[in-house]
Amino acid sequence: MTNMNRQRIQLAGTLGLLAAMFFVGRGAAMLREDSATKPVTNNSIAAQTDNWGLGFGADGTKPTGNVTPDELKTYDAYYVGSGDDKVIYLTYDCGYENGNTAPILDALKKHNAPATFFVVGHFLETAPDLVKRMVEEGHTVGNHTYHHPDMSSISNLASFQKEVDDTAALYQEITGQEMTKYYRPPQGKYSTENLKMAKELGYHTFFWSLAYVDWNVDSQPTKEQAFDKLLPRIHPGAIVLLHSTSKTNGEIMDELLTKWEEMGYRFAPLSELLN
Repeated sequence: MTNMNRQRIQLAGTLGLLAAMFFVGRGAAMLREDSATKPVTNNSIAAQTDNWGLGFGADGTKPTGNVTPDELKTYDAYYVGSGDDKVIYLTYDCGYENGNTAPILDALKKHNAPATFFVVGHFLETAPDLVKRMVEEGHTVGNHTYHHPDMSSISNLASFQKEVDDTAALYQEITGQEMTKYYRPPQGKYSTENLKMAKELGYHTFFWSLAYVDWNVDSQPTKEQAFDKLLPRIHPGAIVLLHSTSKTNGEIMDELLTKWEEMGYRFAPLSELLN
């Protein structure tokens, strides 16, 4: 076996391991969201260490989260916009690059739709040109931590800060700009202490109010399956979570944005939600 073949095998193994690490726990959080048919019970956030989850009611209405918007707001955290304005906040989680981010960016540019890309360290290391393109085309890049760990298991500020600081430092090295202080907990796992830490460090935390099971690259949904989830469940103030690794998302993004526009929705950056 040549050295080049050995390197190729090692690279394939590394990418497979990274994919597995990135999506461990994601299945539980996303399946919980996808299978919920009734509003979940709102528990006091003071006692929670949990996976983010949603319960859906009638089509076109805002889902119920584990925690109410008012409770989250005390920690500068959000999962849905307020009011009845038909606005969508597009967000993408970026764990690694597999060829689907560029077509997503193409569709966003065509529709003049701003988005926030929550990136991890590996994405910054391996796809700096895409990160630069995100910035050049007017998108926001947020912090998804460097190593994508279960942050709810981190109980001290120094360890929490290192995960977000290392991500922000590499982003600044690549772009020459400071990273916007938007944070999304990996795997949707959170704790009260995490939310306090993020706020103390100046971050706004963003969960989501609409997602679907798009994260499994080995079992991608069809276009019809994606639309069956994303069209009837869209709602005013939706923070939509999609994954940039999804081949389906790359293929349907232009048509999906068109359909949402035809339903009377517009796209806005997360900064508008904060105003």
